[in-house]
Amino acid sequence: MSAGQLEMRSGENADLVLRGAAVLDPVAGIEGNHDVVIRDGSIAELAAPGSADASGLEEIDATGLHAFPAFFDPHVHLRTPGQEHKEDIETGSRSAAAGGYCGVLAMANTDPPVSTPADVEALRENARSAASVKVGFLATVTAGMKGEELTEMASLRDAGAVGFSDDGLPVRSALVLRRALQYQRLCGGTIALHEEDPELSGSGVMHEGPVSAVLGLDGIPSVSESTAIARDAALAGYEGGRIHVQHLSAAESVEVVRRAKEAGVRISCEASPHHLCLTDEEVRSLDPHRFKMNPPLRSEADRQALIDGLRDGTIDCVATDHAPHAAEEKEVPFEQAAMGVTGLETAFAALHTELVLPGVLDLGLVIERMSAGTAPFDVERSSLAPGSEANIALCDLSAEWTVGENGYESRSSNSWCAGRKLTGQVVLTLAGGQVAFRLRSFSMGVAA
Repeated sequence: MSAGQLEMRSGENADLVLRGAAVLDPVAGIEGNHDVVIRDGSIAELAAPGSADASGLEEIDATGLHAFPAFFDPHVHLRTPGQEHKEDIETGSRSAAAGGYCGVLAMANTDPPVSTPADVEALRENARSAASVKVGFLATVTAGMKGEELTEMASLRDAGAVGFSDDGLPVRSALVLRRALQYQRLCGGTIALHEEDPELSGSGVMHEGPVSAVLGLDGIPSVSESTAIARDAALAGYEGGRIHVQHLSAAESVEVVRRAKEAGVRISCEASPHHLCLTDEEVRSLDPHRFKMNPPLRSEADRQALIDGLRDGTIDCVATDHAPHAAEEKEVPFEQAAMGVTGLETAFAALHTELVLPGVLDLGLVIERMSAGTAPFDVERSSLAPGSEANIALCDLSAEWTVGENGYESRSSNSWCAGRKLTGQVVLTLAGGQVAFRLRSFSMGVAA
């Protein structure tokens, strides 16, 4: 992880061995059954099953379990400061750990927005005392997210901001974004963009298409997203800037990013599990708890384009856009409900259930993309190679569980997976060399 930018609470470094785990690290080229030996929070050795010297180590029977590099989410909302009744650094990072994540980046659209060096410093201090996994903070591109004046980007970087984003709102002015890209060349830090043309989106509450017509709901057309991406990719190319496109949802958007990459634009992008697994057909239920978000769930053709983009590398990584909301914000008619769903605790299990088990995507590809959110922000990627810091997600790929049945680590329950039966579960997470999560039903001891 990038020193001085991502923070977590200090705790006891792990000393343990995972006996006989099925290890898969696609980037490091590691695949096979191993004893994973962890000493003082680092991976000391990958040994043949049953052969590792466990002197002074806690032994865990990992037979039948899979060890992956822990995941990294570049797009979460921790709701602090100002909306801690929905989530905070402690509960949000605990939710991340339960999902197999070793690190997350928190968005800046808080109350007030993260627009000053003091804001960044306060959040980093909070994370040093409360975070179960490493947390980095983005600062806003424009002061107060008003879209008019740029923040002091260099000072924000010096304070530890990992990057910049007005997520929740687009940067409406092309001139303002151009100046931000010019400033970025001096101070570094990727600009992450919520891509939407507000005039095209209008009062839309779901995807514009046959389903919205049947339901009589105002729709958000896919070109609201793709045309905004095209503009910003052109600006980034012109200025030599670096942008990251958040929560891609539309087929046209995938094609715009693909063409921009081919043209040499420094552009990366992400897709969220709910857009990869669901379509706007779900909105027929009029359930805002699970199916109202922005960008909205789109058509099956859009979903397939996202899957293809993830497969061929046009889409660089998976990001949950974890967006906790209080129950009263969702327990209203669909049109009035807040947009956003949670996803940290279910991302891997959902993709494994919906895409890996049916043979749509290879397990190794999903693991690679779920830990690739580090790259757009120059954060060190987790690895299972000896000598690496212990950032490990230990998973039972055969476990079946019902989402929400035993509650959530998150403070909010607006999960798009609520009530769904998923296959594949994180049982143990190591983050920053420490045990960050253990499933209550998982026995840590070696079987007799």
